[in-house]
Amino acid sequence: MSRAPQRPPHLPRHRVLTLLIVVLLIAIPAGYLVISAFQSRDSGEDKERSAGATSLTYQWPSKVQRRIYDVPIPPLSTRVGFYEENAWDTSSLWVQFRNSDRRLSQFLADLGTSTSALEKGRVTISDKRAEKVGWDLDEEGHTFAGTTVEQSGDQPDLAITVDTTFENRPRVYVVSKAEF
Repeated sequence: MSRAPQRPPHLPRHRVLTLLIVVLLIAIPAGYLVISAFQSRDSGEDKERSAGATSLTYQWPSKVQRRIYDVPIPPLSTRVGFYEENAWDTSSLWVQFRNSDRRLSQFLADLGTSTSALEKGRVTISDKRAEKVGWDLDEEGHTFAGTTVEQSGDQPDLAITVDTTFENRPRVYVVSKAEF
């Protein structure tokens, strides 16, 4: 009587399957956690740097900041800078940017006003607020026009001053103040 041949206890394909399961269940989630940790750390450092700013930061404010403070910066704006200050009962966002006349009109329309509301010679941002971020809104040889947008409810009020010295590329200064 002959005996049937015995199989080895573990075939090589079982080892490959086991290795695949280990990679899928352990290595991939572990790699994801490491990547997430580094991204989270970088995000915190950006927020810390932004919160520690004492003057304008020359970059676009985040979409959330623009939405909270109701400052819809037009696309293709240049020389964009912002500064945010938070207090217990009020928060303010200072924004500056340069754009074309057409995009300035669109910016004002998005806020519910127009270029006809800009009063020549009017600076709507106080000297104290302008000094906070280094704006010189009394600069000799420059012409300014301004308006304010007062909104109801919990919407922020905006003070808008436009340097119209260079007609094709006006520089826009905005201070948005939200009260809680």
